[in-house]
Amino acid sequence: MPTDDGSYTASLSPVGEVEFNSVPENVFTMYNQYADMLVALNHGDAVNSMFVPDMAGPSMNHYYERLSGVSFDWEGLPNPYDNFSKEFFYSLGSDVHFLDPAWAISQENWDTGDIEEIVDNVGPFFGNFYSGTHGDPQEPYSENYQYYTLWELFGRVATVFQERKRYEQLRAVHEELIETIRTKLPPEEDRPTAVRVTLGDGQFWTYHLNRPGFWLADTRPLAANDAFGDETWDGLWGSVGYETMLDADPDVILHLWGMTPRYNMDDVRERLTSHSVGKNLAAVKNDRVYAHGMRYHGPIMNLFQIEMTAKQLYPDIFGEWPTYENGDHYPEIPSEEQLFSRDRVAKIITDG
Repeated sequence: MPTDDGSYTASLSPVGEVEFNSVPENVFTMYNQYADMLVALNHGDAVNSMFVPDMAGPSMNHYYERLSGVSFDWEGLPNPYDNFSKEFFYSLGSDVHFLDPAWAISQENWDTGDIEEIVDNVGPFFGNFYSGTHGDPQEPYSENYQYYTLWELFGRVATVFQERKRYEQLRAVHEELIETIRTKLPPEEDRPTAVRVTLGDGQFWTYHLNRPGFWLADTRPLAANDAFGDETWDGLWGSVGYETMLDADPDVILHLWGMTPRYNMDDVRERLTSHSVGKNLAAVKNDRVYAHGMRYHGPIMNLFQIEMTAKQLYPDIFGEWPTYENGDHYPEIPSEEQLFSRDRVAKIITDG
């Protein structure tokens, strides 16, 4: 709660409790879940930077197109990854940095002294990166580092903006969506095998479906049988060749980033069908290679990507996924086949 002078605090691991004198109006974001959170809280115009805006911005608006009155003006936003320097932080003059200092010090030429300098002279850090995969942060942040779900993290951000009401209303939509899915999922033995991949040059970059972390917040609730679920990779993803993929032969292939400008799904499918091994994959033969969303996604995107995944994995239960053409917005789905109400979400965002 705000104090008599209007100040208030918000807390998040690993930064602890942070005091704010007023709601931030000029906000640094790196990964796109934070920008999506700000849009959800009706503060999208506060964003002053974002990771790969030319990919993330159009992709975010593909979803927002289905929410009346909701959009995100991303053009002209700088990509912090292109100039991750203290000078860049000074130039933005942000009220708050939605960035994990534990991640920041993993970048070249950054240490805890640099973090303290930016906090003292520009604004606080307020971010948690390693909840994305439950990875291990660097010292000195590793001790007592706490992991959050996507929606728990969103709640912490909502506190920064004094938007608990909006948050609670959106969280209720998410909880109802998850409950709808949970009650209708078939037994494990009747669920499809699936993979989430990005097609590379002669290989597939592979990602887990059901492991901990908010980067899997759109696939984990669907509990499909992960064709590579037992694999452990050194980094955040692995890679397999065509023969290994055919040995696993998943029922469904979800192509990560498929709804972004970076990938052409017609090209992806053509490369698979023209490959001597790829053409024999069950998912290819049965036309179950789908454009999927973004790994870095916030609450609005999460609602859509859960619905998308449900329809791609379980069309007999949740309805068929419509044909998706490259560059299209999120498909229009008849209201009776929607797994959450667009009007309800739009009203929460725009009216509070």
